[in-house]
Amino acid sequence: MLGSRRAISIFKFLGVIVSFVLLVHIGVLLITGRNNTSGQSIFDAWTNALSQQKKYGGNSEVLAEGIKPVRGALVALVRNQELYGMRKTVRELEDRWNHKYNYPYIFLNNKPFTEKFKQGIRDLTKAKVEFGVLDKNTWGYPEWVDQIKAKEERDSAKYIKGHSESYRFMCRFQSGFVHKHPLLADLEFYWRIEPDVNYYCDIDYDPFLFMKTNGLKYGWNIAPTEYEPTVRTLWNTTQEFMKKNPQLVPDKNMIDWVRNSDGSYTRCHFWSNFEIVDFTEYQAYFDHLDKSGGFFYERWGDAPVHSLAVAMFLKKSQVHYFDDIGYRHPAMAHCPDGSKERGKCICDPEDGWAHGFSCAKRFRSIF
Repeated sequence: MLGSRRAISIFKFLGVIVSFVLLVHIGVLLITGRNNTSGQSIFDAWTNALSQQKKYGGNSEVLAEGIKPVRGALVALVRNQELYGMRKTVRELEDRWNHKYNYPYIFLNNKPFTEKFKQGIRDLTKAKVEFGVLDKNTWGYPEWVDQIKAKEERDSAKYIKGHSESYRFMCRFQSGFVHKHPLLADLEFYWRIEPDVNYYCDIDYDPFLFMKTNGLKYGWNIAPTEYEPTVRTLWNTTQEFMKKNPQLVPDKNMIDWVRNSDGSYTRCHFWSNFEIVDFTEYQAYFDHLDKSGGFFYERWGDAPVHSLAVAMFLKKSQVHYFDDIGYRHPAMAHCPDGSKERGKCICDPEDGWAHGFSCAKRFRSIF
């Protein structure tokens, strides 16, 4: 059983964006989104209305008084040498959104942050900034992993990050430990951020408050398929978990987003700029995966792990497609419809092509 503090909130996470990783790398429920047949763009539908509504965090006296209606934070796992890339991200977040809301930032590192890094971030924001170091037990090999077998996988891998040991440490940490860090203990939601990303659009409302007000547990805006060699046994291991723990898996969930009609794995996942946090069912699932050693014997990413958990444990009504937030990670981008001609975005939809991914279409169409 998890501590009472964590049990209060079944999920504490957010997300945006891509890792929108990350996005984990967060926006508005598009009533008129991409399935709109009226010819009305998202900018016609929303204009500035959201910024005037208190339930979206606009025009709110509590914000003016510095009291947040939601315990939220922007969270990054980052290294000292990534200061410049992290500064670019924070600068864009402040310019596009957070200068109006001053949500705190939390930066985590497997090594102590330098004073140069700390000052480099503090120079960019008036918001509270905290820096934390990871517990040694959450970064590295668990005792049950055969490190010789893990090295053989790295040496023979022919996929991106396949030779990287630290990347596997990162994926395991983001999958099962980030939400347990003491600096995140009191949060209801967090928005995962990463270095060297772009936010294309002004965000005129409070995504944290939007999530809480509407009973949402997970947000995303990029959904590709995972590269099969990195997750060779992840789906089988997940099926084993479901068979052993049927009481934890609700009947009305999103499992058909990750499962084809023949029972095979679609490899669909939400790019990892959104994070799942502490709740009993997820912890049991992570522990099951962790004991199998797949984070090291293959190269399971935190994005497919989180996405499988979302598909198992949540209803579609608890998951939101942040179609109105423009976001670019160095590998992929999402640009809202109509952005080239109007609105508060500076991107061309033809360049932000992630909405055309088969997994994004599957989410929009099959539920």
